[in-house]
Amino acid sequence: MIVQRKNKEREVDMNQKQIEKEWQKMIKAESAYLNRNVEKEAASWQDRVAKYVPDKFESTLKAGFYKAFQLIFDKGTGVIEKTYDKEKKEQDYKIREYAATIKNNGKSVRAFQKSAAKTRVINGVISTAEGVGMGVFGLGIPDIPLFLGMLLKSVYEIALSYGFSYDSEKEQIFILRLIETALLEKEELMEGNLKLNRIIDGTEKIPMDREKQMRRTSNVLADEMLYLKFVQGIPVVGILGGVSDMVYQKKLTEYAQLKYKRRFYRKIMSAQNI
Repeated sequence: MIVQRKNKEREVDMNQKQIEKEWQKMIKAESAYLNRNVEKEAASWQDRVAKYVPDKFESTLKAGFYKAFQLIFDKGTGVIEKTYDKEKKEQDYKIREYAATIKNNGKSVRAFQKSAAKTRVINGVISTAEGVGMGVFGLGIPDIPLFLGMLLKSVYEIALSYGFSYDSEKEQIFILRLIETALLEKEELMEGNLKLNRIIDGTEKIPMDREKQMRRTSNVLADEMLYLKFVQGIPVVGILGGVSDMVYQKKLTEYAQLKYKRRFYRKIMSAQNI
């Protein structure tokens, strides 16, 4: 009995050390993301394009993002779920979770990350093809529901990979806050990231106002993608704007994976009192 108890204690200790190791790797990856994105210079071509952008284009873009979010959250989630097998992804998570508790090693824990990373790559390729296609035909603003649909598809699949749902209003607000934060710059990015981490860590509550958060996120998206969406509306030249869909998909889903990974490890650490 004494030997069995010591073996069990050793297994738990190994598991805790591995989780702490993975947690530190996640923190390092998050710092790398922030360092890459906190200082960002505007592309020179944007200054040349700025004078051609109509005054009403920005407000139209903000409204377009807002209405797209509204449509997807209220009526489009079921449509998005038809593009992947939600039940299978939930079952796959449970299998990986069970394997992680049995094996107690880094490989089993990192299986969650690999599943999410695979989702990012596949959806990134699809987004590139669709964005470039829209650019060729000069479709800028009509591309917004498609862009957000692909983005939310990626985020939903990442969430499922780490064992989280996305159906409730609270989860939708979290996703909206996540997207907003990923697009901030300089001090605002650092402050926004700290606030999101406090929400994940449970030291701060997320404001429960979905409409207000949809407006905030839509405004940030419009400000960030203003010139690219304008250029995308010009046939052939719009390819540049179309390619940007891939760039933003990559950036936003990278940040989403970091935040869901943090939630995942927080959940495990809390369960084990680490």
